[in-house]
Amino acid sequence: MPDKEQKGQTDFMIEKIKQRPINRKKLLRRTVLTASMAVIFGLIACVTFLVLEPVINNWLYPEEDPLTVVFPEDREEMSPEDMLAENLPTESPSPSTEPETEPEDVILGQEQIDEILSGVVLDKDSYKELYSAMSAYVAELEPYMVTVTAVTSNIDLFSTVQESRSQTSGIIVNDNGRDLLILADAALLRTAESMTVTFHNGEQANAQIKQMDSYTGLAILSVPFTDLPPGIDRESLVYPAMGSSNNSRMAGTPVVALGSPMGISNSVGYGMVTSASFIYSIPDRNCKLLQTDINGSKNASGVLFNMEGQIIGVITGNKTESDMENVIYAYGITDLRRIVEKMSNSNRVAYLGISGMDVTDRANSELGVPFGAFVTKVDMNSPAMLAGIQQGDVIISISDRDVAKFSDYTSALLLSEPGQTVDVTVMRQSQEEYKEMSFTIEAGEAK
Repeated sequence: MPDKEQKGQTDFMIEKIKQRPINRKKLLRRTVLTASMAVIFGLIACVTFLVLEPVINNWLYPEEDPLTVVFPEDREEMSPEDMLAENLPTESPSPSTEPETEPEDVILGQEQIDEILSGVVLDKDSYKELYSAMSAYVAELEPYMVTVTAVTSNIDLFSTVQESRSQTSGIIVNDNGRDLLILADAALLRTAESMTVTFHNGEQANAQIKQMDSYTGLAILSVPFTDLPPGIDRESLVYPAMGSSNNSRMAGTPVVALGSPMGISNSVGYGMVTSASFIYSIPDRNCKLLQTDINGSKNASGVLFNMEGQIIGVITGNKTESDMENVIYAYGITDLRRIVEKMSNSNRVAYLGISGMDVTDRANSELGVPFGAFVTKVDMNSPAMLAGIQQGDVIISISDRDVAKFSDYTSALLLSEPGQTVDVTVMRQSQEEYKEMSFTIEAGEAK
């Protein structure tokens, strides 16, 4: 009996706790829902960060807008004779009753000439001193020059990636407060996947194309100040001055070709301008071509400096009918100044599609052609052609600005922007007289 009671008590105290069965489907749904919500919240956080990061960054570290780059207006250099004439008094300081006599010409005899020349000693030391002086002058100009290396990659027949590198020369022209601006030949840079600029001291930095001009084949490259190597001090940067290529006596001007005039980086050539009469005509503007006596490469690039440290030309290929293919040619800097300024500021260039020339005094006096920009060609399907401008028209005004020569037309058009309406007034020959006609043209964009 006691045993039964004890056994019953024992049975009463024993409990067996069963675990609740796991609902796998419900657990899986909760896991998937939790993971999905985590992904969604993560994506929302990433998008919010990407959207707000520039705003917060600009708020904490405001970035100033780039400065507008402006190059000083071209001032035609005066010849020594003009400078002398300008300094001569226009009136006699005191009246004189004596008759005026013209100064007699001084004619030197052969003995006097021989005596003067005998005092001039030219030997190998003089030759050495001359080239030593030129070498020192080149050393002063070298900090302006850079070498641009363009990298492109190709896949060969065996699916192997091969990198090719091409080099051209550039010149530092200015900065906009944020970027260093470099003018260079764009021929080798159009398809480049990356570009590296090597400065005169061997330091390097990455660069990108800011804007190109397809007609001249030139480009402006930019190097952010934040990417400048330690060896390039932003505060000590100086830029070369732009001289004048409109001097009426350019022929005979001594010049130095820097960059790659011999087809090799950091090469140099000495010589002079032999001709400045070639005109390279492109739509809406003309460029003077300077021919030198410097023998160089057909792949030459770089710039021409005069003896005052001023840029007077940007080296290009032979675009004339001259058979002197191995000499260095250059665009006159005066005709490039406004285009380089436009590219430096990332401003688009207006396009009408008109090629032309100046009306000469002879054409005006003998043929009665009015002074202005004589239209020699109108591009097919250009804004000018679609508006009705024809070959033989003489443009006398554009956007209320008088046009006396083709450069006036170019300057006025460069003040316009693509998409703007331009009013053009022309004189068109009708039978034996010229009649005035007006056109309203929507400017396109130069490509």
